[in-house]
Amino acid sequence: MITQRTAGTAPEPQAPQRNPWLILSVLCLGFFMILLDTTVVNIAIPDLIDDLGATLNQILWILNAYILVYAVLLITAGRLGDIHGPKRLFMIGLALFTVASIACGLAQDPTQLVVFRVVQGLGGALLTPQTLAVITTIFPAERRGAAFGVWGGVAGLATVAGPTLGGWLVSEFGWRWIFFVNVPVGVIALAMAAVIMPDLRFNRRHRLDLPGTTLVTAGLFLICYGLIEGESHHWGRVWGPVTIPMVITAGAVILALFVWLSHVRSDQEPLIPLRLFADRNFSVMNGVVAAVSFGMLGLFLPLTIYLQSVLGLTALQAGLTTAPMSLISMFVAPVAGRAADRHGKYVLLVGMILWTAGLTWVVLAAQAGSDRGDLLPGLLVAGLGLGGVFAPLQTIAMRDIEPRFAGAASGVFNTTRQLGAVIGAAAVGALLQARLAVDLAAQAQANAGALPEPFREPFVAAFAEAGSHGMEVGAGQSGAHLPAGAPPEIAQLALTTFHEGFTAAMKSTMVLPLIVLAVAAVSVLLVRRRKAAVVEPRKADVATTDEQNVPVQG
Repeated sequence: MITQRTAGTAPEPQAPQRNPWLILSVLCLGFFMILLDTTVVNIAIPDLIDDLGATLNQILWILNAYILVYAVLLITAGRLGDIHGPKRLFMIGLALFTVASIACGLAQDPTQLVVFRVVQGLGGALLTPQTLAVITTIFPAERRGAAFGVWGGVAGLATVAGPTLGGWLVSEFGWRWIFFVNVPVGVIALAMAAVIMPDLRFNRRHRLDLPGTTLVTAGLFLICYGLIEGESHHWGRVWGPVTIPMVITAGAVILALFVWLSHVRSDQEPLIPLRLFADRNFSVMNGVVAAVSFGMLGLFLPLTIYLQSVLGLTALQAGLTTAPMSLISMFVAPVAGRAADRHGKYVLLVGMILWTAGLTWVVLAAQAGSDRGDLLPGLLVAGLGLGGVFAPLQTIAMRDIEPRFAGAASGVFNTTRQLGAVIGAAAVGALLQARLAVDLAAQAQANAGALPEPFREPFVAAFAEAGSHGMEVGAGQSGAHLPAGAPPEIAQLALTTFHEGFTAAMKSTMVLPLIVLAVAAVSVLLVRRRKAAVVEPRKADVATTDEQNVPVQG
């Protein structure tokens, strides 16, 4: 529905009377649930394999089907929010996600679970862009930083709390409860949204750019699919003669065509108004948020394996090890958000420096014989920095965006964030595998001298084979297939070799995301200072259909 008003005869709309902080609580509740499901399922992989008889390829699709659909549809969902109103899209997405969560929990085989995860991704994509769009509209410019601080704290908490909550649910109740736990949260958030959220509409008729929607969906799908599936296909053939690089290249070409079409049709409401990128701050923040997500996923992928496979922690213990970082970031984010209203550039710069420094500390402290307590100081510094990153990112990016384009801008911003995560996971996963092939063989060669002569060559060969063909290891496993009849001391030496080799590979691999974060921190210096006077949108541009007596047409 679009609100229509005749010039000069319609009453002047009144600003929404509902408490914007109460509205924010609804947005954050739904957003937290959506983001949590990007990481919470990873911890249940062993149980899914045992209970559903899933293969490794099916497990990968259970994890990635959600992320793929979520990332691909964010831009389109943001624009749909501009057209039909963010409240409607938020509630539809929340309802879809909640129903799909029930279906996921009741799934009887891997195929069913993959299908329901796709529906979850659709619900999450419809919901997410509406959160930033509503915050941008209901909060005045001088208070958005604090609001984005709360939003950012929730985002940071959900991203890193998934393994902790998932580990507890799987340990105590079984894997199905990582989905069932969404149901009461979703029902409560849906009821609150129906009562509390204003039905914001803009006094301009929008239409969906169907050619642009088709192109951006196809392009993002091919790029995300290629990055997600690349490692499992060894970056080679995926469909007959079609290779992963060909898939990614095709996606990039289609996206280039989409950008060209958006430029040509700039006067016909393209899916992404390219004028958004004329705002230097919005453009720079898109790059920074991609780097932040790259760094987060890129760092925590090898770190999670290290905590369980090298330090021997359970899934729950590994989650609790990183929990202090998420907790401190949750408390710092609102404070940083308030400071970001006036000093966003410098709050973000300090946050990026602290986060990069804290994670560097973690990498330096991680040794084969470390204790998880050795990582705590670095994690606390990283959490302090992370809390100072999320709020200024949103504040600076959305500061000068017109409310009528808030949905489109939010969709672009969240898509960039998600693409950064997908690229980070793919790049770091590939680099980690390459480093394992080198470091495991080198460590085996160094340690083989302690073995009797007949066992030295097979010992080195076993680790060279394991490192070059991929490894599936857990706590207490070395990943190498040792020769039959090998004495027990060889098994112990193999475990030591794996711990030392993996740690060396992890430390060199994590240099890549740290470099990306450092470059992003420097790019913050490109942010333009806030204008002396902030021009707020005219009241006539925004209407709340549930608070005015204005004609509504379907």
